[in-house]
Amino acid sequence: MSESTANGPLLRVANLAVHFRPEEGWVPHRRRDRVLRAVDGVSFEIAEKETLGLVGESGCGKSTLGRAILRLVEPSAGKVFFEGVEVTKLSQRRLRTFRRRMQIVFQDPVGSLNPRLPVRDAVGEAMLVHGIVRSREAMVERVRELLERVGLPADAADRYPHEFSGGQRQRIAIARALALTPRFVVADEPLSALDVSIQAQIVNLLRSLQREMGLSFLFIAHDLKMVEHISDRVAVMYLGKFVELAPKAALFAAPLHPYTKALLAAVPVPDPENRRKRIVLGGDVPNPIAPPEGCPFHPRCPNATTRCIREVPKLTEVEPGRWVACLLVGKAT
Repeated sequence: MSESTANGPLLRVANLAVHFRPEEGWVPHRRRDRVLRAVDGVSFEIAEKETLGLVGESGCGKSTLGRAILRLVEPSAGKVFFEGVEVTKLSQRRLRTFRRRMQIVFQDPVGSLNPRLPVRDAVGEAMLVHGIVRSREAMVERVRELLERVGLPADAADRYPHEFSGGQRQRIAIARALALTPRFVVADEPLSALDVSIQAQIVNLLRSLQREMGLSFLFIAHDLKMVEHISDRVAVMYLGKFVELAPKAALFAAPLHPYTKALLAAVPVPDPENRRKRIVLGGDVPNPIAPPEGCPFHPRCPNATTRCIREVPKLTEVEPGRWVACLLVGKAT
């Protein structure tokens, strides 16, 4: 679903699923047969040096998908291939080697950094574990280089996480992700805990690092303007499934799925003349333990028909590089 490099895509995800059985007390009448389908059969590719933006409402499965790719959450089904190797079949020992090349930046830098460790250890510890550096002196020197690369002074290595602002802590978290020289990084909502004034700085930093280091990103976010700024392609997720996947320019210029249209219509724009017509979705996101039959979006869709209630749409390539899961695409919507 993307342009491949000469040796194929860097990352390929095939029918990935992550299902959870609710703990006792979650579901009325002790219905133990129900399953929460956090990720429900998702397929896509990411090319070398590409950024795929992933958007959708809270609870749609974005973060679970990112973590399942890295096997921080074990998939229930499907396959993940990285550099042509099936990650989902690797033993824990071999997976440890692959994790050097597949890293993550978490949403909350406060929670992801150990407050008891100085920055030099928080960033550099993994380099010693994986044998990237041979001595503690070499580790400290490498940490200082990484901190300068992400826009922090070298002497920040001697301080503790609580001494930094939110934006600075996220830069430290990015430095830690880069410490093992990865090729692919999951950026799991790295902007949501930051002030708006800082968000653009972090996005620009990630773009700069991508050019310098040849990184590929899965960039998960709520802020569609930031996603537009950093992404090459964008995937839209709803109730554990992709409903649209397209090149950035095409998706933002002419979204096809009614859910994508509603998300983009809610984005504020400075010029009232270019403002999209607001689309108000009815109801709330359905319970993922008991999703609606047919198209999962039909209870909120302003264009739903009786066919949408009966049939589950498949993610279909409607034109080169454009994928959509909607029974009404090609008709007046």
